[in-house]
Amino acid sequence: MNTVAANNLLSVPDLIITRTFDAPRELVWEAMTNPEQLMRWWAPKGCTTPFCTVDLRKEGKFHYCMRLPEGRDIWGMGVYREIVAPSLLVYTDSFADAQGNPVPPAHYGMSASHPAETRVTLTLEEHEGKTKLTLRHAIPVSVEERKGTEQGWSEMLERLAALLQIT
Repeated sequence: MNTVAANNLLSVPDLIITRTFDAPRELVWEAMTNPEQLMRWWAPKGCTTPFCTVDLRKEGKFHYCMRLPEGRDIWGMGVYREIVAPSLLVYTDSFADAQGNPVPPAHYGMSASHPAETRVTLTLEEHEGKTKLTLRHAIPVSVEERKGTEQGWSEMLERLAALLQIT
Protein backbone atom coordinates (compact mmCIF):
# COMPACT_ATOMS: atom_id res chain seq x y z
CA MET A 1 0.00 0.00 0.00
CA ASN A 2 1.36 3.42 -0.92
CA THR A 3 1.46 5.94 1.90
CA VAL A 4 2.70 9.45 2.35
CA ALA A 5 5.12 9.11 5.24
CA ALA A 6 4.76 12.68 6.53
CA ASN A 7 1.12 12.38 7.55
CA ASN A 8 0.37 8.69 6.95
CA LEU A 9 -2.33 9.52 4.37
CA LEU A 10 -2.75 7.29 1.39
CA SER A 11 -1.36 8.81 -1.79
CA VAL A 12 -4.07 7.12 -3.87
CA PRO A 13 -7.21 8.06 -1.97
CA ASP A 14 -9.87 6.03 -3.78
CA LEU A 15 -11.04 2.91 -2.01
CA ILE A 16 -12.34 0.51 -4.68
CA ILE A 17 -14.44 -2.54 -3.89
CA THR A 18 -16.09 -4.82 -6.43
CA ARG A 19 -18.75 -7.35 -5.60
CA THR A 20 -20.99 -9.56 -7.73
CA PHE A 21 -24.51 -10.17 -6.48
CA ASP A 22 -26.65 -13.08 -7.60
CA ALA A 23 -29.55 -10.74 -8.37
CA PRO A 24 -30.76 -8.62 -11.30
CA ARG A 25 -29.46 -5.06 -11.46
CA GLU A 26 -32.93 -3.56 -10.84
CA LEU A 27 -33.17 -5.39 -7.49
CA VAL A 28 -29.72 -4.19 -6.44
CA TRP A 29 -30.62 -0.63 -7.50
CA GLU A 30 -33.84 -0.77 -5.49
CA ALA A 31 -31.97 -1.99 -2.41
CA MET A 32 -29.54 0.93 -2.76
CA THR A 33 -32.14 3.66 -3.27
CA ASN A 34 -35.22 2.63 -1.28
CA PRO A 35 -35.04 3.84 2.35
CA GLU A 36 -36.96 0.85 3.71
CA GLN A 37 -34.47 -1.52 2.10
CA LEU A 38 -31.45 0.62 3.05
CA MET A 39 -32.54 0.38 6.69
CA ARG A 40 -32.12 -3.41 6.44
CA TRP A 41 -28.45 -3.38 5.36
CA TRP A 42 -26.91 0.12 5.54
CA ALA A 43 -24.72 -0.46 8.61
CA PRO A 44 -21.74 -2.64 9.47
CA LYS A 45 -22.13 -5.95 11.29
CA GLY A 46 -23.69 -5.55 14.74
CA CYS A 47 -25.07 -2.09 13.93
CA THR A 48 -28.55 -1.05 12.84
CA THR A 49 -30.06 1.72 10.73
CA PRO A 50 -33.08 3.04 12.64
CA PHE A 51 -33.59 6.06 10.35
CA CYS A 52 -33.16 6.71 6.64
CA THR A 53 -34.70 9.13 4.15
CA VAL A 54 -33.98 9.30 0.43
CA ASP A 55 -34.74 12.13 -2.01
CA LEU A 56 -33.54 10.36 -5.16
CA ARG A 57 -32.93 13.24 -7.55
CA LYS A 58 -29.91 15.31 -8.52
CA GLU A 59 -28.99 17.48 -5.51
CA GLY A 60 -31.49 15.49 -3.43
CA LYS A 61 -30.32 14.27 -0.04
CA PHE A 62 -30.28 11.06 1.82
CA HIS A 63 -30.02 11.19 5.59
CA TYR A 64 -29.40 8.22 7.83
CA CYS A 65 -28.53 7.08 11.32
CA MET A 66 -26.27 4.14 12.14
CA ARG A 67 -26.73 2.83 15.66
CA LEU A 68 -23.67 1.14 17.15
CA PRO A 69 -24.07 -1.99 19.30
CA GLU A 70 -23.63 0.02 22.53
CA GLY A 71 -26.48 2.35 21.46
CA ARG A 72 -24.49 5.35 20.20
CA ASP A 73 -25.91 6.97 17.06
CA ILE A 74 -23.79 8.19 14.16
CA TRP A 75 -25.66 10.33 11.66
CA GLY A 76 -24.66 10.88 8.07
CA MET A 77 -25.95 12.45 4.93
CA GLY A 78 -25.34 12.30 1.24
CA VAL A 79 -26.16 14.62 -1.64
CA TYR A 80 -26.82 12.95 -4.98
CA ARG A 81 -24.64 14.41 -7.74
CA GLU A 82 -25.43 12.00 -10.56
CA ILE A 83 -28.16 9.40 -11.00
CA VAL A 84 -28.48 7.10 -14.01
CA ALA A 85 -30.96 4.40 -12.98
CA PRO A 86 -30.20 1.53 -12.66
CA SER A 87 -26.49 1.77 -13.46
CA LEU A 88 -24.83 4.76 -11.75
CA LEU A 89 -25.16 6.57 -8.44
CA VAL A 90 -22.73 9.33 -7.40
CA TYR A 91 -23.10 11.17 -4.11
CA THR A 92 -21.17 13.10 -1.52
CA ASP A 93 -20.98 11.63 1.96
CA SER A 94 -20.50 13.51 5.21
CA PHE A 95 -21.24 13.27 8.90
CA ALA A 96 -24.39 15.00 10.10
CA ASP A 97 -26.58 15.56 13.11
CA ALA A 98 -30.10 14.23 13.61
CA GLN A 99 -31.52 17.24 11.75
CA GLY A 100 -29.33 16.63 8.68
CA ASN A 101 -26.89 19.46 9.29
CA PRO A 102 -23.23 18.70 8.51
CA VAL A 103 -20.96 18.21 11.52
CA PRO A 104 -17.16 17.89 11.51
CA PRO A 105 -15.80 14.33 11.48
CA ALA A 106 -14.19 14.98 14.88
CA HIS A 107 -17.75 15.13 16.30
CA TYR A 108 -17.79 11.33 15.94
CA GLY A 109 -14.16 10.77 16.92
CA MET A 110 -12.50 10.86 13.50
CA SER A 111 -9.02 12.33 13.13
CA ALA A 112 -8.37 15.98 12.34
CA SER A 113 -7.23 14.95 8.86
CA HIS A 114 -10.51 13.19 8.02
CA PRO A 115 -12.25 15.15 5.22
CA ALA A 116 -15.57 16.81 5.95
CA GLU A 117 -16.98 15.44 2.71
CA THR A 118 -16.10 12.48 0.50
CA ARG A 119 -17.42 11.23 -2.84
CA VAL A 120 -18.91 7.79 -3.49
CA THR A 121 -19.48 6.38 -7.00
CA LEU A 122 -21.47 3.17 -7.41
CA THR A 123 -21.73 1.48 -10.80
CA LEU A 124 -23.92 -1.53 -11.48
CA GLU A 125 -23.33 -3.79 -14.47
CA GLU A 126 -25.66 -6.68 -15.27
CA HIS A 127 -24.42 -9.91 -16.80
CA GLU A 128 -26.48 -13.09 -17.11
CA GLY A 129 -28.86 -12.15 -14.31
CA LYS A 130 -26.10 -11.17 -11.88
CA THR A 131 -24.96 -7.68 -10.97
CA LYS A 132 -21.40 -6.49 -10.60
CA LEU A 133 -21.12 -3.55 -8.22
CA THR A 134 -18.05 -1.33 -8.37
CA LEU A 135 -17.79 1.03 -5.42
CA ARG A 136 -15.30 3.89 -5.59
CA HIS A 137 -14.99 5.94 -2.41
CA ALA A 138 -12.69 8.95 -2.70
CA ILE A 139 -11.60 9.16 0.92
CA PRO A 140 -8.09 10.47 1.63
CA VAL A 141 -7.73 9.39 5.26
CA SER A 142 -5.15 7.73 7.46
CA VAL A 143 -4.35 4.09 6.88
CA GLU A 144 -6.19 3.17 10.08
CA GLU A 145 -9.35 5.08 9.12
CA ARG A 146 -9.18 3.65 5.60
CA LYS A 147 -9.10 0.11 7.00
CA GLY A 148 -12.17 0.93 9.10
CA THR A 149 -13.97 2.37 6.07
CA GLU A 150 -13.12 -0.66 3.97
CA GLN A 151 -14.27 -3.03 6.71
CA GLY A 152 -17.51 -1.07 7.11
CA TRP A 153 -18.26 -1.19 3.38
CA SER A 154 -17.40 -4.90 3.20
CA GLU A 155 -19.71 -5.74 6.09
CA MET A 156 -22.51 -3.61 4.64
CA LEU A 157 -22.17 -5.30 1.24
CA GLU A 158 -22.32 -8.70 2.98
CA ARG A 159 -25.60 -7.62 4.54
CA LEU A 160 -26.83 -6.41 1.14
CA ALA A 161 -25.96 -9.80 -0.41
CA ALA A 162 -27.94 -11.56 2.32
CA LEU A 163 -30.91 -9.25 1.78
CA LEU A 164 -30.87 -9.88 -1.98
CA GLN A 165 -30.95 -13.65 -1.34
CA ILE A 166 -34.26 -13.37 0.55
CA THR A 167 -36.02 -10.86 -1.70
